[in-house]
Amino acid sequence: MAFALDDRGSSPAEFVMVGALLTLLTLGVMQLALAVYVRGVAHDAAVEGAYDAALADVTDGEGAARAREIVDRTLGAGFVQGVRAQRTAVDDATMVQVTMRLTLPLVGLMGIPAAWEVTAHAPADDGE
Repeated sequence: MAFALDDRGSSPAEFVMVGALLTLLTLGVMQLALAVYVRGVAHDAAVEGAYDAALADVTDGEGAARAREIVDRTLGAGFVQGVRAQRTAVDDATMVQVTMRLTLPLVGLMGIPAAWEVTAHAPADDGE
């Protein structure tokens, strides 16, 4: 019965358990921040590619290549699985739409390939 009332040695065990829990929580928050950063970079690259493709003397393929180049330079090669640029009509206006499929980061920058899709639009320049 003396063992049940004695709590000697419980402090180190508590310290280890609380420390492990706080470490996991901190790493989870940092991973979430990294995922938000990756999404922001990808969206900015898609916007840049859409505005580049919207110029009168630039093809849609060049805009898609520009978006891929920005992500490859910022996050590393192989992070983008696909980029598509196309022109669409919205309320009597021509828009350029750039859609990127990229890796969803789960542990660092490693994650599920082509699990995230980011789309950006820009008004097309008709050259008039």
